[in-house]
Amino acid sequence: MTETFDRALAGDACWLRAADGTRHPVPAQRWLGAAEAADAAFTARCDGPTIDLGCGPGRLVAALLRRGIVALGVDISPLAVALTRARGAPALRRDVLGPLPGAGRWAYALLADGNIGIGADPHRLLTRTRALLGAGGTAVVEFDPPGTGIVRRMQRVETDEVAGPWFPWSRVGIEHAGRLAAATGFRVRATAEVHGRHIAWLGRARPEVPA
Repeated sequence: MTETFDRALAGDACWLRAADGTRHPVPAQRWLGAAEAADAAFTARCDGPTIDLGCGPGRLVAALLRRGIVALGVDISPLAVALTRARGAPALRRDVLGPLPGAGRWAYALLADGNIGIGADPHRLLTRTRALLGAGGTAVVEFDPPGTGIVRRMQRVETDEVAGPWFPWSRVGIEHAGRLAAATGFRVRATAEVHGRHIAWLGRARPEVPA
């Protein structure tokens, strides 16, 4: 999957095709550009060490570093990691579900650009994200528009010449933020819609003390 995805990051026109035949363009030009208004809202509350899970070419990590915030990008794509580092930002080529530095000590974890869909198991991903955060930490998560539901599907990245392998992915509507948060040890602190993008701030809930 990463080889075809890297072609999008290299500037080729690419699409995401679902198993039902629907096809949508990969918004690589937005990822490759500077942080935009919705991105600014996404990172504005981050005032401590932040890990960006599925950082792509690193625009959010770079924006945080410009504000003096310690930040690290993580991505499985070697080109994404290289592009992040080219912006002067640190990044590691890792699976976000595998071992990562600073587990249990990050103040913020970002899941932007639909990355709540990684692995097609949002419950597992949010549980993993919570484990990366310290006490009082916050996951900043981008969801799909209301009414999307939770959709699990197989999809692949395509260009005009080549199609990558199928991989599982999920889309999760913002209406499910509260239920997913409660099931994975978070509480919804706030939500916002910015330029059509839906963001939820999920605070790491403290364990309940038995009476």
